[in-house]
Amino acid sequence: MKKAISTLLVASMCAATLAGCGGNANTSANTDNSSAENTVGTEKTEKNGTADNAAEFENKKLNIAVFEGGYGPDYWNEIVEKFEAAYPGVEVDMQISPSIGDVIRPQIVAGNVPDFIVMNDNDSTGLISSMIKEHALLDLTDVFEGPGIDDETPLKDQVNTGILETAKCQPYADGKIYLAPFNSSPMGLVYNKTLFEEMNYELPTTWDEFFALGDQAKEDGYALMTYAGIYPSYVESLLWPALASATGIDNIKDISNYVEGSFSKPEAMEVLENIAKIGTGGYLLEGTVALNHTQSQTEMMMNKCLFIPNGNWMENEMADAPRADGFEFGLWTAPVLKDGDEAYVMTSVEQFSIPAKAENPELAKEFLRFLYTEESVKLFAEKANGIYALKDATELSKGLVSDGIYNMNEIYEHGTSMVFGFAALPEGCKVVPNDDVFNVLSDVMTGKMSAEEWAQKVENSFKEVSETAQ
Repeated sequence: MKKAISTLLVASMCAATLAGCGGNANTSANTDNSSAENTVGTEKTEKNGTADNAAEFENKKLNIAVFEGGYGPDYWNEIVEKFEAAYPGVEVDMQISPSIGDVIRPQIVAGNVPDFIVMNDNDSTGLISSMIKEHALLDLTDVFEGPGIDDETPLKDQVNTGILETAKCQPYADGKIYLAPFNSSPMGLVYNKTLFEEMNYELPTTWDEFFALGDQAKEDGYALMTYAGIYPSYVESLLWPALASATGIDNIKDISNYVEGSFSKPEAMEVLENIAKIGTGGYLLEGTVALNHTQSQTEMMMNKCLFIPNGNWMENEMADAPRADGFEFGLWTAPVLKDGDEAYVMTSVEQFSIPAKAENPELAKEFLRFLYTEESVKLFAEKANGIYALKDATELSKGLVSDGIYNMNEIYEHGTSMVFGFAALPEGCKVVPNDDVFNVLSDVMTGKMSAEEWAQKVENSFKEVSETAQ
């Protein structure tokens, strides 16, 4: 394997939502990693078909580009070595960087297109969204219609329910898969279990309970919430589930497809007004709008506030960060409008893709299938403390990921998983609705923009998308 690692600042790895920031720190006190070291990767391929078709790829090179977030490089280094061992004669040339989109963009423009791309959720570089607009990604539907390597079940039936059908994987809403899911991370409101136990706080179900808890927290010296002010897309783990609960999951699909009126329904306005109230009502940690992701996360971990919209990768990302004594990660659902409403859990999904102009697309497809093997799933859990977006992955990862990561998946017992991603924008469109949703949050929180103005800005954006598409 040949590997090139960018030395760009690690601080650049997480713009936008950082939903792909994962982690590589396995801190479980109950995990016997020495045992895992002896078992992961030794199953080899006697039970699968890898060896049978290895010859057709002999002497070929696979060029891959990997976003290096909080999951680190160890998993990728080892899975590449295992792939080369399983397919003798294949050489993998890997570029891995926290800014991989910026690294490979000029290469792609110059015609040096990678065979395989691993990108974080909500890619801040805009590379993947650009490739989608240009129809520059390969159709992967045949891979998911076909069997896995060590499980003959079609891959589409092995993936967590509800992911492949979304715009995250089908950006053109045409039934064809162009983006393959990587890991699956629950998102919501991260909190300190220890603090809640010490203060006898109850987790809020409704918005009324949420603000009542905030009032109590103020008396006790805590703010209710913070977020990464300069990376406001983090708030998606609060916004989209709350809107799904209030307006219905079908309306969320309308929002993802820029349907006019979907973002400003009466129930949606209640949610937007509640989010605005966090700031204007004095529930937001002072100075939040100027904080980056690590600063806001540290403030929350030091018990300056009760909640931060985030995902289970935060444990890994902040492994070495200061925290209050006894801090224990918890993850809770976004509030619902009224008791009895269905709660939803935003699920972050990082993605694999194969460029349409890849030199070795069939080898890239085989690598994708290889990544979905049990061996790969366990290795990812052990080396990166992460869980693949496969139905069996959570149990396969038990004992290999930290207790915190594993236990935060319990949020799915309290809410229904949902995946959100905006559909591909039409050619010539000059607006980016996702930016219009989140980039104004500072103004909303400080009262410079009302909830109504926020909704209207997004609706205007939807209208321009619709007009461009005509």
